[in-house]
Amino acid sequence: MIEQPLKKIPLLNPQHPNKSTGIINGQTSGILNWNDLRYPQMYDLYQTLLSNFWKAHEINMQDDVKAWDQLTAIEKDVFLRINTQLAALDSLQTPTMSEVMNYVTDSSFKAIFAVISQQEAVHNESYSYILSSLIPTDEQNARFNEAKSDPIVNKRNQFILDYYQQFKDNPTPLNLFKLAISSINLEGIYFYSGFAFFYHLATHQKMLKTSTMISYIQRDEMQHAYFISQFVRILMSEQPELNSDANIQFIYDSIKQAVELEKEWAAVILKDIEGIDLNEFYLYLEYLANKRFRQLGLDNGYPERDNPMPWIHVFSDEMMNETKSDFFEQKSRTYTKVSSSNGFDEL
Repeated sequence: MIEQPLKKIPLLNPQHPNKSTGIINGQTSGILNWNDLRYPQMYDLYQTLLSNFWKAHEINMQDDVKAWDQLTAIEKDVFLRINTQLAALDSLQTPTMSEVMNYVTDSSFKAIFAVISQQEAVHNESYSYILSSLIPTDEQNARFNEAKSDPIVNKRNQFILDYYQQFKDNPTPLNLFKLAISSINLEGIYFYSGFAFFYHLATHQKMLKTSTMISYIQRDEMQHAYFISQFVRILMSEQPELNSDANIQFIYDSIKQAVELEKEWAAVILKDIEGIDLNEFYLYLEYLANKRFRQLGLDNGYPERDNPMPWIHVFSDEMMNETKSDFFEQKSRTYTKVSSSNGFDEL
């Protein structure tokens, strides 16, 4: 069966109800009434995202400017490589989330995609802000160009980009489903993998302001990955043809492929970082993947295990939901407490 492409949603359909009849291929007026939603839990998630609001320039980087010269040459190189690689990935996310908005019927989901798109733009700026505090402009530009030409980086990024581009070129329900799984790979596997290096430095009292910035970004990505997983589950429920054995297998294969690509990347970029055990890191990636499988309502794809890197626990999602102040008492910040009412049972 050939899938019919989704149509871009008109701005206003006065003859349709305000409460949408589906997240895609549904009817809605286009008017968003948060008190009359098909999925009321989306209001809680929207409020959680808004409560995370922050700006990069709120963090004074002067301490890290002083600490920068205390890093080894290898640590500096890896720091700059991961920073620009994360920025490159975030550059994909802002326009992609905006693209999805054009085809989503439900106005509450549109609003959440809009917030996610904006937050990804903030993340992208944050990486640039960190760089501008540490190295001159010409070196920043060279590092960004390096990220574009690195074959391993391109291989892992292309795995995401291909599915994003497929949806852009042919916006069918199936391609939307595959885009969403790729977004989970990006935000729930790739990003967390990159964050780990900065947290490693922080556990050694190095570059603490950067770790604060990264923890803000992770706090957002935690919610993004959760939302996209719920989006997938609702999509598969509303569109029964998507709830197939082939698509379930696609989820397992795709997330496992993302894990393997991250292992390949880590074997190159982290191999000379003292204190990071690559075998533990590989198990950590599988641990993250299991969380993503469970968020999607599936069984673990890897053996059940606790976090195999105990030193990163203080920066884990679970700790972020329990902590009211910065890990190193740098800056007061408020986390939205996860509760049964908003259903965040697998963060």
